[in-house]
Amino acid sequence: MRYIILLFFLLILSCGQGKRYHDKVQTTEVESPGIADILKFQKELDQSLRDPETSPLPDRYRKSFKGLDYFEPDTTYVVKARFELTPDAEPFLLSTTTDRKSWEVLYGIAHFDLNGAEHQLEVYQTLDLVGQEEYEDYLFLPFLDETNGDETYGGGRYIDLSIPEGDTLVIDFNRAYNPYCVYNKKYSCPLVPRQNYLRTKVRAGVKDFKVE
Repeated sequence: MRYIILLFFLLILSCGQGKRYHDKVQTTEVESPGIADILKFQKELDQSLRDPETSPLPDRYRKSFKGLDYFEPDTTYVVKARFELTPDAEPFLLSTTTDRKSWEVLYGIAHFDLNGAEHQLEVYQTLDLVGQEEYEDYLFLPFLDETNGDETYGGGRYIDLSIPEGDTLVIDFNRAYNPYCVYNKKYSCPLVPRQNYLRTKVRAGVKDFKVE
């Protein structure tokens, strides 16, 4: 009996020691500045879609809107492109999802590596915005990729850029967003030119919008 009591005591003691040495260590995950910037972009985009003053969502969808579906932030989709300017490019009319046409000019061509291959995308300046202080350095990058129609909107996505000071243009595909006509057919959205099709999957940025 005394042996059983002693054994029981030793068992309790050993369990206590085991717990002592196997306590879960709490760690704080530190976000890199790049990831933090991506998460900030997502938060601000969601806020703009919730705000009745800025949201393209019809009221029946906006009132229950909780947030967009995004790919996980991934800094490998932040690329530094060699930016080839095209000062002699002629303005052209870009078709939209409505009868409206958008005056654009090819501002430059971005050359970069992504997913183990070389790519290039045309970057445009929207002439209707030239002269407006808010858009004085604005560049427009619409693109298509192999996620379209599956994980992302079939018509492609957009990225807002700024005119760089040198010949390097940073493109963060985590900031790729849907045209407003994805949320509301009343909007007129520029169609992505076929030459801006990337033969790779860009699994970054906003996913397709699904109404629940």
